[in-house]
Amino acid sequence: MAKRFNLNVNGRAHAVTADPEMPLLYALRDDLGMHEPRFGCGLAQCGACTVLLDGNPARSCSVPVSAVGAAKVTTLAGIGSAQKPHKVQAAFIEEQVPQCGYCLNGWVMTSVALLEKNPHPSDEQIRDALTGLKCRCGTHLSIIRAVKRAAQA
Repeated sequence: MAKRFNLNVNGRAHAVTADPEMPLLYALRDDLGMHEPRFGCGLAQCGACTVLLDGNPARSCSVPVSAVGAAKVTTLAGIGSAQKPHKVQAAFIEEQVPQCGYCLNGWVMTSVALLEKNPHPSDEQIRDALTGLKCRCGTHLSIIRAVKRAAQA
């Protein structure tokens, strides 16, 4: 049975009527028209759907909309813009990380969360934080360079 859920997404209030078990990803993409979190595997294994819930990376394909509660949801659109990119977004551009770009959402959002908690991570801490994210283009070394650049910004 569908219920009404109030979501705080990128600092704005949104109401969604959905089955409580519907993934947050579907609410963001289908109901709110957001295209930053992407559908990848649907099993929380690739990271393309990553958002921040109260600053912590979460795979929105596996988070039921009913579990969000009062948590603040932040998507890629909520951290920066083309005119004023977040330091992680700027570093990814400067390091020329994007190739196909499909997985980029997960890498950027996870990197933002890492640098919020640990502004100067070691290489090992960066690799640990990014474990589990998938990129078929193989830009992993460029991504690590970009996170290090953002940490220095």
